[in-house]
Amino acid sequence: MDDDVQGEQPPIPLDKLTGIYIKIRDNRNGLRLKYEEQDKELAEELQIIESRMLDICKSMNADSIRTEHGTIIRSVKSRYWTNDWDSMYAFINEHAAFGLLEKRLHQSHMKEFLLENPNTLPMGLNIESEYSVVVRRSKEK
Repeated sequence: MDDDVQGEQPPIPLDKLTGIYIKIRDNRNGLRLKYEEQDKELAEELQIIESRMLDICKSMNADSIRTEHGTIIRSVKSRYWTNDWDSMYAFINEHAAFGLLEKRLHQSHMKEFLLENPNTLPMGLNIESEYSVVVRRSKEK
């Protein structure tokens, strides 16, 4: 069938597509920067209010305070990390506590390992590869 009959648009020249791409990318970047700036200001305001609420909860020795607009709940959040990975790996292995680690692969290290060891693949390894496009702006004349 004739392409015009199917209603297909004539191809856009690659140079024009590149210009459109850069313009959209720049607009997205501008929106992201504006959002991040506004979000940072709001996050700082929330941090000040949260600090005040924590002080009030502490002074009242309360973990929960009901107000007209909502309930304030004070809780303890803990984070865990190590500065000695060799000891941590030995500990995890000794106690068979492999659940202490997150189940994900370091992408660039796995890629490097496979490049250096093309005939050595771990069982269960899945690989998904796809082409992508990078557009670099032309230097201004």
